[in-house]
Amino acid sequence: MDLTSSAAAPSTEAAGEHTGSPAAGACPMVVIVMPAYNAARTLERTYADIPHEIVDHIILVDDVSRDETVEIARQLGLETIIHQQNLGYGGNQKTCYDAALKAGADVVVMLHPDYQYDATRIPALIEPILAGRADLVLGSRFLGDPLAGGMPKWKYVSNRFLTIVENLAFGLRLSEYHTGLRAYSRRLLEAIPYRLNNNDFVFDQELIAQVVAAGMQRRIDEIAVPTRYFEEASSVGFRRSVVYGLSTLRVVLRYVLHRLRVRRSPKLQARRPGA
Repeated sequence: MDLTSSAAAPSTEAAGEHTGSPAAGACPMVVIVMPAYNAARTLERTYADIPHEIVDHIILVDDVSRDETVEIARQLGLETIIHQQNLGYGGNQKTCYDAALKAGADVVVMLHPDYQYDATRIPALIEPILAGRADLVLGSRFLGDPLAGGMPKWKYVSNRFLTIVENLAFGLRLSEYHTGLRAYSRRLLEAIPYRLNNNDFVFDQELIAQVVAAGMQRRIDEIAVPTRYFEEASSVGFRRSVVYGLSTLRVVLRYVLHRLRVRRSPKLQARRPGA
């Protein structure tokens, strides 16, 4: 993977060897990662809403945007990593999490820079992880009223259907799986082989399947986030949504076959410590 990096690099203290939880009495390092593609029209608004007093570092990974995303990110002083070729949404997240772990993150927040998700909710998002109650926290639009926030009805119905199927397969009771605002503990990201996942949008669902397969399903929590749909916000169209839905169902089927030991999947095997 060819990458270039610019702006504020992680300090040598943060970017060195870092494993496990922060030392007793130390403040956990919170890193926000932004997987970006053509986010120039919304990046500044997203950045302005971030509660900077609780965030140690922000990393933006640009997936060959055709607008001024990189220039704006640099003006904002963000650490900016630039892909030399488009790797897709999942490929972008792989770079994000690799960079966050290398920077020494104890908590990693994945925030879409399209202003669709309310960044002011980040303190509530990371609180269950900081309190030791969770390793993955999802910002759910469905704990509120996504239709009132402008979510198209066809997207609402498809999201609800996929969530019901996933809850049945994974034995969970989540209100939503398909959100672009998430927080992860370092422990979780080091335990699951996310680099084996798809480079497309289904990456998020594969990651949740890995968390459940690793026996960490009781370490998943969610909080309510408001829904914002507007012209400048990125949104997957109907055709791509159909492909995404079918891909999500394949993830569920792979998990079920793996759990039943009919067909074991390397993607669903937890990593050994240090691997």
